[in-house]
Amino acid sequence: MLIQRGGLKVVAGLGISGVAAVNFLHDQGYRVAVTDSRATPPGHDQIPAEVQTSFGKFDQNLLLSAEEIIISPGLDPKLPEIQAALDQGIPVVSEIQILRRATDKPIVAITGSNAKSTVTTLIGLMAANAGKKVAVGGNLGRPALDLTKDDPELYILELSSFQLETTSNLQAEVAVVLNMSEDHLDRHGDMMGYHTAKHRIFQGVKKVVFNRDDSLTRPLVPDATPMQSFGLNAPDINQYGILKDTDGTIWLARGRERLLKSSDMYIQGTHNVANALACLALGEAIGLPMDIMLDTLKTFKGLEHRCEFVKEVNGVRYYNDSKGTNIGATLAALDGLGMAIEAQGGKVAIILGGQGKGQDFTALRDSLSKYAKIAVLIGVDRPIIEEAIAGTTELVHAESLQEAVEICQKCTQAHDVVLLSPACASFDMFSGYPERGRKFVAYVNELN
Repeated sequence: MLIQRGGLKVVAGLGISGVAAVNFLHDQGYRVAVTDSRATPPGHDQIPAEVQTSFGKFDQNLLLSAEEIIISPGLDPKLPEIQAALDQGIPVVSEIQILRRATDKPIVAITGSNAKSTVTTLIGLMAANAGKKVAVGGNLGRPALDLTKDDPELYILELSSFQLETTSNLQAEVAVVLNMSEDHLDRHGDMMGYHTAKHRIFQGVKKVVFNRDDSLTRPLVPDATPMQSFGLNAPDINQYGILKDTDGTIWLARGRERLLKSSDMYIQGTHNVANALACLALGEAIGLPMDIMLDTLKTFKGLEHRCEFVKEVNGVRYYNDSKGTNIGATLAALDGLGMAIEAQGGKVAIILGGQGKGQDFTALRDSLSKYAKIAVLIGVDRPIIEEAIAGTTELVHAESLQEAVEICQKCTQAHDVVLLSPACASFDMFSGYPERGRKFVAYVNELN
């Protein structure tokens, strides 16, 4: 595809993706400028000297002089300065849109409220193990435009609703919305706005993968578009799902064909079975060999802070799901691990709490009643969470994460699981979810 090198490209918002956009466009021979509301935005020292900069506020005159504005995903397109440009007919696009223009290589596009980082990383490993020259990034790890330096034969992109909001006609080789639950409603207004942003991933798509357990993930696409589903039930012919033996063994399956025992995967929990099935469907869509995909599932250890197995102490397994910052993520972890240990009589001791972001915690009630033996509450919004889940299981308050870990150890026994999956942001107690996760791992490693 030829890129038209015409008028001024203005990058709005710097940071990681903004720096990648500035450098990419500059390297392609465009005239580039950048504006940011921060006086010294992160990455300001990583852009070429000849790029025009305007920091300290969004430069309305600069934006109105643009041929096109490339907006960083952290910026809301509803900002008055951006709206003024849109009113003048100036296109506002994401860095993902720029990538689509710049390459004719196939894109595997992945979004969802939860699990998208795990699925993106896992399908990336499957493709690499199959000998593909693959570049993995987007909302995860490296920015999309930075990946062009690798000259890959295949892009695997995790995409957020913020990135998709200003991306049109992505024409992905295969795309999936893994699941949908309440998140980012402060940006999108309501679930319809959030759903609309997510489903932009399917514009011009060649093949579709969807989650048949979640009706909100199935797109409206032309009838001729090949579609494949995954789900935690017995699959129809050519679809992905699970089959159960009479002894309780769970198999990952394609139609009637048993592919792999779930117990042979390194990452455990039914939510991770769903993630694995999604990857198998995506891999089939891009022609990856089944045996290589299944071998990858046996060794993939998951991602740090995403239902990450820490260690086993006296028959109790400890999991760090500090990335579980919303109710949907916590439900996936609680249900996934709870179902997996139910047959052995195991229960979950869960650590919840932090900054609740106005969520409705009553959504946790059923799963807590079914799978949790205790919920230890930490953080500033403990009273709100306690009121919402009272009567579901034993509730205990802890003043620190270390105290919470010690309480969980005292009330668990062999076959139980201790799960940090707070369903909340962490900034009341920590610098972010990574620090919360690292502290949890450290406290667990001190146990004996």
